Amino acid sequence: MTYVTLNNGVKMPQLGYGVYQTPAEETERCVLAAIKNGYRSIDTAQAYGNEEGVGNAIAKCGLPREELFITTKVWITNAGYEKAKASIEESLKKLKSDYVDLLLIHQPFGDYYGTYRAMEEAYKAGKARAIGVSNFYPDRFIDIAHFAEVKPAVNQVENHVFQQQKAAKKYLAKCGTQLMSWGPFAEGRNDFFNTPALVEIGAKYGKSSAQTALRFLLQSGSVVIPKSVHENRMKENIDVFDFELTAEEMQRIEALDTGKSLFFSHHDPETVEWFMSIV
Repeated sequence: MTYVTLNNGVKMPQLGYGVYQTPAEETERCVLAAIKNGYRSIDTAQAYGNEEGVGNAIAKCGLPREELFITTKVWITNAGYEKAKASIEESLKKLKSDYVDLLLIHQPFGDYYGTYRAMEEAYKAGKARAIGVSNFYPDRFIDIAHFAEVKPAVNQVENHVFQQQKAAKKYLAKCGTQLMSWGPFAEGRNDFFNTPALVEIGAKYGKSSAQTALRFLLQSGSVVIPKSVHENRMKENIDVFDFELTAEEMQRIEALDTGKSLFFSHHDPETVEWFMSIV
């Protein structure tokens, strides 16, 4: 395992296990399997509805709490100082922990300034070892980073071979903010797993296209949190530290970048209306 050091000195595993879209009743089993297979970083969120399953796994895994790195996120419906403050306490109860290692604002909507103030308080009180944001495009990231007392340690964004976030990285670097990838396999879109560059480069190392894609992101400096409910895939996804892509191979994969989302854009009014409809 490799680690990154966040801008406040906290060390974070560069590869973790995500539980987005993992059914609540399956989460405990999946997280326990992930931990058994070497994962130490687990990424969840209030909106995923499975924090309790993660908490049960934390309690049952047999590892000291300090050996795990747990991330959760404050959802839009809990935006604003008072709601966010209460929701953080609720998340800690569900996670069966006195603290989280990383606490993020999930989406840049609602009173996210109030949310961030509550997160800064949690950070100062030791209830979060690091705080940051998620899905903040460069414009909104610059805004909140400028006014925040505690600079965001992480920005979790869509990041895969087709959306490499090259522009965003420039602005994150100014604050020492770590890019964290959601959707490292683009959920299979664009025929992801059959991409010739990934298949051909992977074959050279006896690796799958998925492993090659993860290796590319790791070498690009991203933190990745691939998700699978299947233990064989969990094993495959973490088995990416015994090979290294050459500069030429990195350039070939870099050429796949479209600079566009395969999912949605927060600059699209219809997307924003959809987010507002669920509040």
